[in-house]
Amino acid sequence: MLTELSIHNFAIIDEITITFKDGLTVMSGETGAGKSIIIDAIQLLAGGRASVDFVRHGEEKAEIEGLFFIESTNHPIKEVGKLYGVEMEDNEVVLKRVITASGKSICRVNGKLVTLAILKEFGRTLIDIHSQHETQSLMNPENHIELLDLYNRDEIESVKEEYLSIYNKLEQLKKRHKELSENEQEMAQRLDLLEFQLSELEKASLVPNEDIELEKERNQLVNYEKIYKGVIEAYNALYGEQKGLEWLQIAQKSLEEINHHDEFISQKSEMLSNQYYMIEDLTYELSNFMDSLEFDPDRLNDIEGRLAELNRLKKKYGSTVSDMIEYMGQIEEEIEQIRNKDSHLQKIANEIADVEKDAFLEAKQLHDLRKRAANDLSKEVQTELKDLYLEKASFSVQFHPNHADENAPLHRNGFDQIRFLISTNLGEPLKEINKVASGGELSRIMLILKKLFAKHQGVTSVIFDEVDTGVSGRVAQAIAEKIFQISTDSQVLCITHLPQVAAMADTHLFIQKNELENRTITHVTELTEEDRIHELTRMITGTKVTNTAIEHAKELHELAQQFKREVIVN
Repeated sequence: MLTELSIHNFAIIDEITITFKDGLTVMSGETGAGKSIIIDAIQLLAGGRASVDFVRHGEEKAEIEGLFFIESTNHPIKEVGKLYGVEMEDNEVVLKRVITASGKSICRVNGKLVTLAILKEFGRTLIDIHSQHETQSLMNPENHIELLDLYNRDEIESVKEEYLSIYNKLEQLKKRHKELSENEQEMAQRLDLLEFQLSELEKASLVPNEDIELEKERNQLVNYEKIYKGVIEAYNALYGEQKGLEWLQIAQKSLEEINHHDEFISQKSEMLSNQYYMIEDLTYELSNFMDSLEFDPDRLNDIEGRLAELNRLKKKYGSTVSDMIEYMGQIEEEIEQIRNKDSHLQKIANEIADVEKDAFLEAKQLHDLRKRAANDLSKEVQTELKDLYLEKASFSVQFHPNHADENAPLHRNGFDQIRFLISTNLGEPLKEINKVASGGELSRIMLILKKLFAKHQGVTSVIFDEVDTGVSGRVAQAIAEKIFQISTDSQVLCITHLPQVAAMADTHLFIQKNELENRTITHVTELTEEDRIHELTRMITGTKVTNTAIEHAKELHELAQQFKREVIVN
């Protein structure tokens, strides 16, 4: 859930910090007070498109920062974090967006600088914003198959993973078959190139890790004088009359003579003896190393020449000798495949046929699971439609093909093409959701689907920006009830002008703007119970407050609380 939101120099907001709570938070206030600006700020945190117009007049930049608390241990954002190397401690995620007056956009996730595309990846797992004017994932038919899979995730997820594994293997085989099937001229040119490369690499007589060994030897020869000088100085400091080893031996003998008088001295005497013999061995090793040192300018020239040749080849075939040797193996395999193209094509074609059969079986299992899920989803939606006074409406999930068809092309989701269809009037044909014209009907349909998918999508915060516009009466009450029901599975933030929706709030924030030093400033206030009644009255009547309206507001508030208690109990 979105726990805290900080906004600085954004539109008419100079600086506000809002603490959000779980459940349903309603934001109300006069038109133009800045309610939608707060939603715009949240939308930018989720990777929305920015504009220099968002920067408060006279300021250099606008800053928006949001703190999210992730309750689920397997929330999708954990995988996104691993993918992009963003650490998440204490199940907290901080998104930050800075927009400069020059038009630059700076994005951070938990302090790490990220691109806007990456910020959007994080945002889509945390926030789902629905407004009157924005196309959401539910409105895009291409997303319907993913949503249906989410609806029955427990059964579909494992089957889908198995299918994807087989499908990816199939795509690789098809790609290789296509490469081998290219025209003769291209294959002949490819063969000439590969044979030239193989010949060049074979002539080089590469030895595994020889570049590493040659670099070591070269470094020793280039630094011969420094190495020899340092070693002989160390040796002379240790070995000889009045040198290190002699003094250590004196100390060793002194302790040996008295070690039987004291346990501490006995322990230290033994330690010193061990160290003496180790340093004595070290001295012999230094002496042997000095004897092995030899400066050979001819050898150095040979090494420089060999390394130059290896570096030339590395620019073409790999960053290390081991990489080049591995590439040689790949070349040999490809040359053999090209020379025996026909037999390899047949072999790959046979593999493709076998893998296609396996992929189709998995796709068919997906299709069957989706059919059952679609049937359950349709029943639930139909029930919800009645609750929102769309008794004549009907909902259906369209499959293409409608049955398991071996000739249907496979894609990453199997062979299914899925669309959600709706008809809102008796006798009217079913149409795709995105083609439903009525704004009021569309708002209700969206709420139904939001309610059913909220717990499956995994988003921590669902945001509604005046989706209840154009409805009233019993429909407004039904919408209020649906919005509250969504809030039982996800945090919901809702901007509304409907008193029915406001009465359902667990938290009610009042947005207002004031003038200070000839500048407009937006304030956010959490309303008390008494203030909520006053605000409900204002929403019911407008500017004039009457005793009747106050009683009406109290009754509306009490009925809402009663409904909420019943939902929680059930």
